[in-house]
Amino acid sequence: MSLYHPLKIGPVETRGNLFAAPLAGYTDRAFRTVCIENGADLCYTEMVSCEALSRGSGRTEELLMQADAESEYAVQIFSGNAKAAGEAVALVMKSHTPLLIDLNCGCPVPKIIKSGAGSDLMRHPDRIGEIVRAMKDNTDVPVTVKIRTGWDALSINYLKAAEQGVKAGAALVAMHARTRSQGYGGEADWSHLKALKKALGDLPVLGSGDLFTAESVKAMLEETGIDGVMLARGVIGNPFLFREAKHYLTTGELMAGPTPLEKLETAFRQLQLAVDYKDETVAVKEMKKQLCAYTKGLPGSSEIRNRMVHSENFETYKQIFREYLESFTS
Repeated sequence: MSLYHPLKIGPVETRGNLFAAPLAGYTDRAFRTVCIENGADLCYTEMVSCEALSRGSGRTEELLMQADAESEYAVQIFSGNAKAAGEAVALVMKSHTPLLIDLNCGCPVPKIIKSGAGSDLMRHPDRIGEIVRAMKDNTDVPVTVKIRTGWDALSINYLKAAEQGVKAGAALVAMHARTRSQGYGGEADWSHLKALKKALGDLPVLGSGDLFTAESVKAMLEETGIDGVMLARGVIGNPFLFREAKHYLTTGELMAGPTPLEKLETAFRQLQLAVDYKDETVAVKEMKKQLCAYTKGLPGSSEIRNRMVHSENFETYKQIFREYLESFTS
């Protein structure tokens, strides 16, 4: 079988096996749109708080919205409480139609851990099973889980965490091949992905961790035998990685990266979409870190990043982009 292929997850099938991982503060509708346009097969929302959803938070409802360019998408929730997770899933299904609903068991952010959610669940594998079971009781769409390798180097327990999730009905397990204590530092240990796939057999397994090039995507799939990948930090400011990875997996040849002009045009498109989808002030503020990622390494990029950081409205950004684009086309 080709390294690039559709993925069967319970009763549903995806177009391919290159997914955009859920990233808090990044994977909004604008970001997911440019990922889809550049070849992502499925994108996940930012993680959604079950408790906030139950309170009817407008911000939370916005996180759940499907982008116009998405024919299908996945929702990720977080909670440390089975009852709250079940109720939240029921609310999601009332007004949204995700292809999958995922439980976050890997977020290392202290305030998430303090609530008993995210990677705190790696310390309580039985609770993962309880939450997955409650989620499944409230939806017919496949429920999946995203885990880490463990809490720290002394408690590598991903096999137990995955076992509990699958026993409760999880249709897929995704794993970031780092512990909670590593955060996003150090190196991801792909050998754990290989062991997880061996343990779960035919159940789909996705891998994440240190995927920044098409070569690394191919290497992870070949070395571990997993079924697909979740691209995360590697596609921030670089959604082009999806098409590059797909091309490399299907042809064995590396394709040329985006030109500076294409990077700028895509960055501006994402900004425009963000402004269309949400309040302009919020969109401009949230896009700054991604715009800086898009322009990293471009000629004169330090100047444009400095101007972006101090810009507060869309019109100012338009002027900055116009002037910078002229420097490439003149």
